Amino acid sequence: MSDTPQWPVARLDEVGRLRALAAGVRGAAVTERIVAAPVADVWALLSDFEGSFGLIEPDMRRVRVLSRSSGPDGEHVELLARSRFGFRARLVGVHRPGWFWAQSRFLLIGMAAAEAADGRTRVALTGGIRVPGQAALVPFGVRRAARGALDRLDRRIGDTLGTR
Repeated sequence: MSDTPQWPVARLDEVGRLRALAAGVRGAAVTERIVAAPVADVWALLSDFEGSFGLIEPDMRRVRVLSRSSGPDGEHVELLARSRFGFRARLVGVHRPGWFWAQSRFLLIGMAAAEAADGRTRVALTGGIRVPGQAALVPFGVRRAARGALDRLDRRIGDTLGTR
């Protein structure tokens, strides 16, 4: 028997990690759903920033990848997003398989995907309008917008995989 204490180890998948990070942002709401498709297929749609992402998140009328670089915690990305109302945001964040977290001065976007039972995928979204200078989001409409995005993801998965 060792005299060294054995500390418990917590293992979080990407969705658990998103929930933990969002818990530190006042006003952040995480919306989660099980999607009937493999993680790779779901993540390919969610992280196609210049393509299908704007179909799932219609507030993002256009997204352009400005830069990508590898780092120790994943790929650092810089995106230029234009909203359907004409607002622009330069989002800076981390993108890796099953994980995306980016923010601009006024916007936060977090997405995660992890394998669920039977080859399905757990997807979680968070984000919204940031309160400048604070770790806070304006909470109005966030859950409704995330549910709508997950509905569009479900439809897109059905169309892509031919299950519709």
